Amino acid sequence: MHLHEILIFGGFLLFIIFMLFIDIGIFNKEAKEVSFKSALYWTIGWVSLSLIFWGIIYLFGNKIHDPQNLGELIALIEKYKHSIIITDNFDELIVIYKHNLALEYITGYLIEYALSVDNIFVILMIFYSFGIEKKYYHKVLFWGILGAIIMRFLFIFVSAALIQQFAWVLYLFGGLLVFTGTKMFIDRNKKETIDTGNHKIVVFASKLFKVDKKYNGSSFFIKKDGRTYITTLFIVLLVIEFTDVIFAVDSVPAIFSITQDPYIVYFSNIFAIIGLRSLFFLVENLVEKFSYLKIGLSVLLVFIGVKMLIHDYYQIATMHSLVIVLGILVISIVISLLFPKRQY
Repeated sequence: MHLHEILIFGGFLLFIIFMLFIDIGIFNKEAKEVSFKSALYWTIGWVSLSLIFWGIIYLFGNKIHDPQNLGELIALIEKYKHSIIITDNFDELIVIYKHNLALEYITGYLIEYALSVDNIFVILMIFYSFGIEKKYYHKVLFWGILGAIIMRFLFIFVSAALIQQFAWVLYLFGGLLVFTGTKMFIDRNKKETIDTGNHKIVVFASKLFKVDKKYNGSSFFIKKDGRTYITTLFIVLLVIEFTDVIFAVDSVPAIFSITQDPYIVYFSNIFAIIGLRSLFFLVENLVEKFSYLKIGLSVLLVFIGVKMLIHDYYQIATMHSLVIVLGILVISIVISLLFPKRQY
């Protein structure tokens, strides 16, 4: 990382963490059930921030890597394989470069945000299986997202380094996405359950810590008889963090199909993740209405996987990818609303 990249990246992280702590430190200090109205406002707020950031990239995206001349700019375009026709005019090319970064960001954000909906199904199942009260959902999701910010950083930048070093990693990611999308379609009607007693994370945590399964409060750790115990709430947090790691194996490669610039991947990924918490409370009672969404997401994953597998032979423009992604999501949502009772 160069100094300007470190400053921009550090500033981005500080801003995100600051916003998250405003959320839990000011607006959600007490353990209480999040209302639909509050979730709607926060969802609008996070989406608005994501769009403002898109505008910043559109206007000042070149400042991320800050190329100073035509040679440095062309090297960046070739390094991250941006779908840009290279010209010999630096001023003209820098504008095209900024606008392309913005397009990659918003496409990646949309893909991650859409796939996050599927993650909501899993999180809901975890909460229900462990019998967690709704008033504690927000706290668990807050710390879960904070952990995800760190884990995604490691996953994305390690993946980017591997892609730069070994081009065949993209084919591996593509094959994984096709497999995942196909499996999601086949298992779309399968009712998943969690064995809370034998879950790998539960067994692992129980070996390392003493667990108080009877405690039903808001703390992750409690003291009893001079000993520290972890609570069921903390185990749920660990399970959600583990689930997010598994989820990242599908969603992060999907964004690498749009851009190989790790900064754009991370920015779009994090804005989608921080919006997941409010989206969770917004749609937790509506998820069953979107009966065709699983099919849409499975088609989306297969499309992205195929795009990665054929990238050396046929390049699908970022704008075309955005239109296709939007089309798949809109069609699946519209059909779900038109046929709400039909389970496909």
